[in-house]
Amino acid sequence: MLSLKYIRENIDLVKKSIAAKNVDFDLAKLLEYDKKRRDIIQEVESLKANRNIINKKISSSNNVKDNIDIMRSISKDIKKLDIELNTILSKINNDLLYVPNIVDSSVPIGVDESSNVIVREWGKKPEFDFDIKGHLELSEKHRLLDFKSASKISGSAFPLYTQIGAKYERSLINFMLDTHIAEHAYSEVLTPFIVSSSAPRTTGNLPKFKDDMYYIELDDMYCIPTAEVPVTNIHSKSILNEDELPKKYVAYSPCFRREAGSYGKDTKGLLRVHQFNKVELVQFVHPDKSYDVLEDLLLNAETILQKLNLHYRVVSLASGDLSFSAAKCYDIEVWSPFENKYLEVSSCSNFESFQARRGDIKFRSNKTNKVDFVHTLNGSGLATPRLMVALLEAYQKENSDIEIPGVLRPYLNVNKIKSK
Repeated sequence: MLSLKYIRENIDLVKKSIAAKNVDFDLAKLLEYDKKRRDIIQEVESLKANRNIINKKISSSNNVKDNIDIMRSISKDIKKLDIELNTILSKINNDLLYVPNIVDSSVPIGVDESSNVIVREWGKKPEFDFDIKGHLELSEKHRLLDFKSASKISGSAFPLYTQIGAKYERSLINFMLDTHIAEHAYSEVLTPFIVSSSAPRTTGNLPKFKDDMYYIELDDMYCIPTAEVPVTNIHSKSILNEDELPKKYVAYSPCFRREAGSYGKDTKGLLRVHQFNKVELVQFVHPDKSYDVLEDLLLNAETILQKLNLHYRVVSLASGDLSFSAAKCYDIEVWSPFENKYLEVSSCSNFESFQARRGDIKFRSNKTNKVDFVHTLNGSGLATPRLMVALLEAYQKENSDIEIPGVLRPYLNVNKIKSK
């Protein structure tokens, strides 16, 4: 969340960020509310000053009754203005939830993903001297996934992993957790998967993206779209000591997304599903260090693909492709040989103080003892569905056997998934 003070002092920057992110928001209306708020406060202060003057006159004047009547009239006016002020404040606080985060100066400006900038590539695209199969055909052949049964259970776009497919999924998750804990010094947490409405409000999912979330009306709770939501709220309404920073967490969770408005886009198999697994990286850091940390976090996520020896590229998102809450974001896209295109498996974002302000997450400076908001960052490390697509397709053999990457063999206890 951007503060009113920040918006007033940086109107042009906020306007540019709103336009750059293609967000439909009436900033002029918010500023009008703010002016009205300040006018009311000034008027109330003036009335209170007059009331104090009249109050002093009561004890030293013969016109006691007249002065009391005047005081009562002033008090009524103050009460009416207080009611009006509360109404204005409610509108302001609601509107502030719809103001997107500012766009960092290093972000490429563009209306959509066509303006994204490729930062780097790693590895080589796999080459085959035979006609390759897609992940769906391979999954069916080896009984790794059963979408037909899943549709009877939950409807379309919900995966059911079976037999060694289930073990492969679990192995991927454990491998990623172990890597981030042992090599990148993250602390593991296992969070609730259902949260109160305040949690996604902190991260910026609510209220703007309510339609993309699964809502449990009876309890006013939400299924999490990512572990970022519960993990970021671990320190909501808290003041951390500067010595505690950075706080680094890694968490596995299922992710639930309605994907409103995305129907018909890459809906085959695991390419777009309503429930999927993900290992999430979240950091709480000193504001002066957040952009250096963003680069480190990105490398943490890239490590997984390097260990799996999968070709990928890193993309810096253009302003129009940037999320509502992010100031800057990198996507990591893995290569799918059968789809013949890159698939997003991670987004690594710096939110600066945007989420911290919404969740009231602060730290106390060692030097000044003053309190300020932390910066929050998160990244997928990684999401499994499209990663599984790339693994199955890249490691297939001509006889449809699927080789297991070396780093995963201790988890699966096999070198390959053999054709029957």
